[in-house]
Amino acid sequence: MSAPNASGWKPEMTAASEDGLHSGPVTATGNRALMLEEPLLFEIGRADVTGVDLPEPAAGAPNRLGGLDRAEPIGLLGLTEPETVRHYTRLSRQNYAIDLGLFPLGSCTMKHNPRLNEKVARMPGFADVHPLQPQETVRGAYEVINELAEWLIRLTGMHGVAMSPKAGAHGELCGILCIRAALEARGDAREVILVPESAHGTNPATAAFAGYRVEDIPATADGRVDLEALKARLGPDVAAVMITNPNTCGLFEREMKEISDAVHAAGGFVYCDGANFNAIVGKVRPGDLGVDAMHINLHKTFSTPHGGGGPGSGPVVLSEALSPFGPLPFTARTADGVVHLVEEDGAEKFGHTQAFGRMAAFHGQMGMFTRALTYILSHGADGLKQVAEDAVLNANYILRSLEDLLDAPFGTSGPCMHEALFSDAGFGGELSTLDLAKSLIDEGYHPMTMYFPLVVHGAMLVEPTETESKASLDQFIGAFRSVAERAKAGDVRMKQAPYYAPRRRLDETLAARKPKLAWSDDAEG
Repeated sequence: MSAPNASGWKPEMTAASEDGLHSGPVTATGNRALMLEEPLLFEIGRADVTGVDLPEPAAGAPNRLGGLDRAEPIGLLGLTEPETVRHYTRLSRQNYAIDLGLFPLGSCTMKHNPRLNEKVARMPGFADVHPLQPQETVRGAYEVINELAEWLIRLTGMHGVAMSPKAGAHGELCGILCIRAALEARGDAREVILVPESAHGTNPATAAFAGYRVEDIPATADGRVDLEALKARLGPDVAAVMITNPNTCGLFEREMKEISDAVHAAGGFVYCDGANFNAIVGKVRPGDLGVDAMHINLHKTFSTPHGGGGPGSGPVVLSEALSPFGPLPFTARTADGVVHLVEEDGAEKFGHTQAFGRMAAFHGQMGMFTRALTYILSHGADGLKQVAEDAVLNANYILRSLEDLLDAPFGTSGPCMHEALFSDAGFGGELSTLDLAKSLIDEGYHPMTMYFPLVVHGAMLVEPTETESKASLDQFIGAFRSVAERAKAGDVRMKQAPYYAPRRRLDETLAARKPKLAWSDDAEG
């Protein structure tokens, strides 16, 4: 039950002392071998010294500050270069990263980013491109954007694509604005968007932000959209259905085509949240399922880095019915074989007759486009198909390896897609999903997605991604089984986990409501 984690470094499994720290002598530094106790910058540097030597200004030298001279000391700390580098390097070693081990949050945040992608993105012609350069100097960038756009259209079976949205939620908004523009063009003032319970949480938020009233559609006992409930609610006031497929229960919506046909028959449009496209890329084309708009998270399907607030990229593929309403600008190849960035002038010749406007000041995130296209060209069509197959295989391996111990609410609903879903049913000692997650940190893993989807109590959503080997999966499964066994047995010590992390468990409610955002040398600060 407390077997060491075979996947990497772990302290000796000694008994914890009453204060929750390792047993053993207290060190003078507060460090525990290579687990370093890192002070704040304010505790390292001093405001009365400087890490840079600058010459004193010559007597009578002109003042170029234009009246903006400093009136009083600003209190910036003086640090040498080694002090600064060491501080941030030591902090970085306290982060969990995909380069350290399996990341069960999966492609949502941490998917393997091949070094080739990074090398290409750092080529000067891509890394140094500026959005205000003259068009004739950035033809290569336009070629990359246009070729990536063609791949996205081909892989999804759609008619057009908007490349400018900056992230998944931004792409959702783009798709809903296209739908609204299409409805307005035919004089149809619909005001309701239906969102299934198994959809991503950003879907109802996006619909509400765009001015629509959101109504829920329930899920069936097997975790999929209740088709009959959906059909019963369709009517002349329904603008669209926003559906996540594969959904957040980790299941493919088998009746997707019938859903689309029903929505179209009622005069509405189908928006598909494409965040889980990596489970079906190269296997299923959403356009063949009747989808009218779908955003694609490049970081989830095509390995571009994400997390920590960006940078993101969420292109939106559009059906033939919605393509004329897509935002400006867009790339297009003219008769001379050159790719141009098309603004208002010239849009009509490409069938872009009723664009609703712009999504951003500039066209997109060049680094993300470059990485995604490199990934696609590296894999090819057959390789992308294998991406989906391996992601689904890995998730099902985890599901079937743990379902004898953990409750799998939809374990009998057929194969899961790229993520396996468990609940906290059967935990003893009033232990919760949070306690299991904190204990997993002690085993050397970042926790999985917790408490989502909301249709499952104490949800644990595990997404291994396609890049994990069977050996790494087995190591993770062993660690997960260990903490799950403890939770089932009601091991109350889990309430104090993690024991071995650089910091113990926070009062998360207090940290959210009363965060300390400024340093103070006052003991009460």
